[in-house]
Amino acid sequence: MTECEKMLGVGMIGYGFMGKMHSYAYASLPYVFEPPQPQIKLIGACALSDASRELAAKSGGYEFTTPDYHDLLARDDISLINICTPNYLHKEQAIAAIKAGKHVYCDKPLALTADDAEEMALLANQSGRTCQVTFHNRFCPAVLRARQLVEDGFLGDIISFRAAYLHSGYNDPKRPMSWKMRKETSGAGALLDLGTHIIDMIRWLVGDFHKVNARLRTLIKERPRQAGSTQLEAVSVDDIAAMMVELPNGALGSIEVSRMAVGATDGLRFEIEGSKGAIAFDLMDANWLSVYDDTKPGGDYGGERGWRKIECIQAYPKPAMLPGAKAPVGWMRFHIESLHSFVSNVINNRTGCPSFEDGLAVQRICDAAIASSESGLWREV
Repeated sequence: MTECEKMLGVGMIGYGFMGKMHSYAYASLPYVFEPPQPQIKLIGACALSDASRELAAKSGGYEFTTPDYHDLLARDDISLINICTPNYLHKEQAIAAIKAGKHVYCDKPLALTADDAEEMALLANQSGRTCQVTFHNRFCPAVLRARQLVEDGFLGDIISFRAAYLHSGYNDPKRPMSWKMRKETSGAGALLDLGTHIIDMIRWLVGDFHKVNARLRTLIKERPRQAGSTQLEAVSVDDIAAMMVELPNGALGSIEVSRMAVGATDGLRFEIEGSKGAIAFDLMDANWLSVYDDTKPGGDYGGERGWRKIECIQAYPKPAMLPGAKAPVGWMRFHIESLHSFVSNVINNRTGCPSFEDGLAVQRICDAAIASSESGLWREV
């Protein structure tokens, strides 16, 4: 790292829910990790509304705010650009940031379509900049332990899996329209909103997909244009998506995503079976990874066979220091770990991980799922 890079300046594009979360994560880095990495400085935030810009300055601590993200790209003291805007803006903003010589941390999905994501990934690879996608659920200790077990061969050959990511926030038909319910601004509904997270996680654990057979469904087909309005607008994206997946080795799996799952809160879960063992995870019980070692002997009263729970809790390796391995883990901590990985990749001149290539791979799966739903046929990825 050069002398001028001892301070990494952040430019945040978008200061809604995720912009606040990423800002909090940056501010947390010097407290959570020891020894501290280069100083992180929240320099500029871009937001369209006066209220959001005022909030970014007062509570976020940004030195200046602007309605034009190009003002962030023009600053020599900003080297990290965070993109926390609606999906349809990601391509334009990421490409502009990369061309301006910035490192880019982009919220998921990478883009609206695989064609757009391919253009972004190609430019990222050519740039030599660190470009990373916010698949923060990878950074839960239990999921990281699952990845470790897979790499160690604990599962053997993958036989089957089932995975889901379920929310219930869209059940109320009076919930008004937003950019997430319009295809031109979101690309898809539950599939890109939730599906990208669980698809990335499963792909990271079991490998690339060969083909998919998917069905997408919109339950509430019209919603109020705005809160309290009697004017209705057609919803052009899915509320629920379900797919069968075939891996290159012939293994079969299923993935379900829904924004209409009554009783669900943040229900991300998976079960994976292999020739030697199995693993299972539930985000609502995130401190544990369940494992089954099929190489253990059976015998009277069961022998050594059976499921067991690995106590992952918050056992991040050093330099993570706060709050400690014995403390329960939570959603915000995954974001902090994810951003720490991004900053570490920047200062070590590494490609982002999850990379824009990973984002592209997920986008190709989603495009294949949409095409399958439209045709009713299996689609190769």
